[in-house]
Amino acid sequence: MPSPEELSVENISSPAQQSKRKYPDQPKSSASSRPAAASDYQPERANVQSTLPFSKRLKTSHTAGNQGLSADMSKSAGLGFGPQKVINLTGNKPALQMHSNFQPNTGAKKLVVKNLRTGSRTNQTEAYYTRTWGELDAALTSVFNGQTTNVALESLYRGVEYVCRRNKADDLFEHFKSRCKLYLEKEMLPQLESEIGTSCVDALRTIYKFWSRWNEQSTLLRAIFSYLDRSYLLNSKDLPQLQDLSIQQFRHTAFTKAKAKDGRRLGEKAISGMCDLVKSDRERQTELFDGDLLKNSILMLHIFGIYSKSFEPEILKRSNAYFEEFAEERATSNMKDYISSCDSLLNREATRCDVYNFDSTTKRSLHDAAHHILIESRSKILLDKVGLATLIETNAMPTLKMLYNRLSLSKIQGDLKQPFEAYIKTVGSSIVTDLEKIDQMVVRLLELKRSLDIIIRDAFEKDESFTFALREAFGNFINDRKNTAVSGNSKTGEMIAKYMDQLLRGGLKAVPRSLTSDAKDRDDAEKQGVASTGDEDAELDRQLEQALELFRFIEGKDVFEAFYKKDLARRLLMSRSASQDAERNMLAKLKIECGSSFTHNLEQMFKDQDIARDEMAAYKEAEIKSSKSLDLQVTVLSAASWPSYPDITVNLPSEVTKHIEKYDRHYVNKHSGRRLVWKPALAHSVLKAHFKKGSKELLVSAFQAVVLLLFNSLETGEGGQNLSYQDIQSATGLIDPELKRTLQSLACGKFRILTKHPKGREVNATDTFTVNAGFGDPKYRIKINQIQLKETPEENKDTHERVQKDRQYETQAAIVRVMKSRKSLSHPQLVAEVIEQTKKRGAVEVTEIKEQIDKLLDKDYLERDDESNMYVYVA
Repeated sequence: MPSPEELSVENISSPAQQSKRKYPDQPKSSASSRPAAASDYQPERANVQSTLPFSKRLKTSHTAGNQGLSADMSKSAGLGFGPQKVINLTGNKPALQMHSNFQPNTGAKKLVVKNLRTGSRTNQTEAYYTRTWGELDAALTSVFNGQTTNVALESLYRGVEYVCRRNKADDLFEHFKSRCKLYLEKEMLPQLESEIGTSCVDALRTIYKFWSRWNEQSTLLRAIFSYLDRSYLLNSKDLPQLQDLSIQQFRHTAFTKAKAKDGRRLGEKAISGMCDLVKSDRERQTELFDGDLLKNSILMLHIFGIYSKSFEPEILKRSNAYFEEFAEERATSNMKDYISSCDSLLNREATRCDVYNFDSTTKRSLHDAAHHILIESRSKILLDKVGLATLIETNAMPTLKMLYNRLSLSKIQGDLKQPFEAYIKTVGSSIVTDLEKIDQMVVRLLELKRSLDIIIRDAFEKDESFTFALREAFGNFINDRKNTAVSGNSKTGEMIAKYMDQLLRGGLKAVPRSLTSDAKDRDDAEKQGVASTGDEDAELDRQLEQALELFRFIEGKDVFEAFYKKDLARRLLMSRSASQDAERNMLAKLKIECGSSFTHNLEQMFKDQDIARDEMAAYKEAEIKSSKSLDLQVTVLSAASWPSYPDITVNLPSEVTKHIEKYDRHYVNKHSGRRLVWKPALAHSVLKAHFKKGSKELLVSAFQAVVLLLFNSLETGEGGQNLSYQDIQSATGLIDPELKRTLQSLACGKFRILTKHPKGREVNATDTFTVNAGFGDPKYRIKINQIQLKETPEENKDTHERVQKDRQYETQAAIVRVMKSRKSLSHPQLVAEVIEQTKKRGAVEVTEIKEQIDKLLDKDYLERDDESNMYVYVA
């Protein structure tokens, strides 16, 4: 085995080579010699480690093939110590065999490499640089010509990197810039100018064509020169990056230097072409419009950075002219067509801006200009009273919604309140003063309010200002003296009370279909946490609330109070209320609205009903003997709380009279000092009648019952006896008006229990009556006492006169209260104070106030000071 001194560079190679190389001088079989060598080596190693100082071991790696060699080298290195030797690694064996100074603990001291080339490579570098520059220049030419580069793109990229690393980046950039400029101005520009058509759209299309081609070329060039872009230009503050450079150069060439055949700059024609495309779209010229070209052109201008400077001012200028022309053409059309046209135009403008990538500032400017020209400048068209009235009457909900939205965007929706209020006043006044349809007044007013509420909800976005305007307008025409002079003294209050009476008697059956709640009302009710209007009780409550809304508009509530009290009394006495809960809920609402003094008598009426039931139960318990054919029910009322009724004399049947007298004695004995005044006009009865087609139960009034009982003594049938009008009057003792009403309801109404001779709608004193034995009806129980619920003209007149008298007394009381507190006042001051105090109960005319002042002067409550022209209170 050779010693370490005899090893050369050829024998000591890399570890990988050592693992494959076989050493011929190494023993073939080392299995027997390796243990001995190891045994001989260990003492020596121990000796070395004990005598030498510690030094850093040489890190070596040995493969499986040279493990024996390493062991021998280690053994040889530990033989002794001498001067440092030079290790020959060239492969030439020295003449003298010297000991190796390679020591595992200290490492090699010196390494000599022979035949190392250390000469200059400048010539080769310059040649590579020249070749790379030529390849890059050839690549530019190939890209400009649309050809494939001769050198791979990766090699070109490495060449750019090499040039930049040689500090030639600035020269490379200038060369790149000059070549691009030369190509654009000398090659592309002539082609661009030669292909431009005559129209502006053609010029735009040509520019975009060449821009697309240049964009592809510049993208490839940026990929090749990306190292220049990222390492040099990105860190430069003065030089643009390659993308910006390509955009600037093309923009300068195409939009500044290029000129059309007519001498105009090509950039100007391109901008005009874009505006022409917008015009074609506005005029629906589909054959001339190219949407893709417009979209791509706008994107191109955004890339060039000239959108806001070049295109936006021009399109705004042309748009203003277009909007003016559009408005002038449609100014003479009706309001609905004008609103629809403007809304369609504005929507198309907004859609175009979104679809074709218009800038947000352009969209906003177009929107503002269009609104100023079409809406604000032509607001007279949109605020026309006749036009708005037509939209409301035709229920043009989409158009009304467009109108409100457009006005609100221009911040002038408040101006719509004036024509809105004018419409309400006009229509409302016509309803109030229409005497032919006076019975339908409340329903028509509620339908009007319902339609306006839906408009405010669905079209006006629940604008509270319009809700307030609606209330103001309703209060205005309902309390207008001109309207009340035509329709009578607060006819509206009377009609509202009668409408509430219909609802409380008939329930939802009395509600017109036009006033019922819709799906949105039910949703709103559920969101507010109240009972859904799908429930019958909740819907009835809502209808009563709507009627109460009209009641709130009335300044004079005394007429309403009088008629509501009268109708409530009839419902309670005749048990005709649809719901006792609805009655009490309505009473609670009136108490909240008008105070406890307004509903005090109404609450007492309910208490009287409860007391009367208890009183009747006590009477029946005390009365042992009772008639099997007659069941008497008496309701005792307090005269102060209930309406006053006229005393009408009637001859009641003897059996009924006997029971009445018995109850009278029972009540007087129980309540000393009280006196009962019987009102048979309010009484009602249930009679069992037998006809040929079967028996029926008839619900009749007391007067009807008295008349029908007269026919029990007569024979039935066509040949039976009859009773004349005079016979019936002498037997019943009724006055003519009441008797005629009663006979008319029995013989001329829907259910004809009696037959009148001769036939006719009117009852005369010469008529005769017989029982209609052939009467038949599917129902067993038949109501014929509807006549009691109807109000006669005389009763209506008496109620109004009573209200007027009460108003006079209230006016006198107000005058006295004012003078007692102020002691002395002038006539105008006193009139103003009295009007202020009495307006909640009812509007009082100035002449009426003056009359009451004169009455108080006559009664010595006041006196007039002639010198100071003042009224003085007399204590």
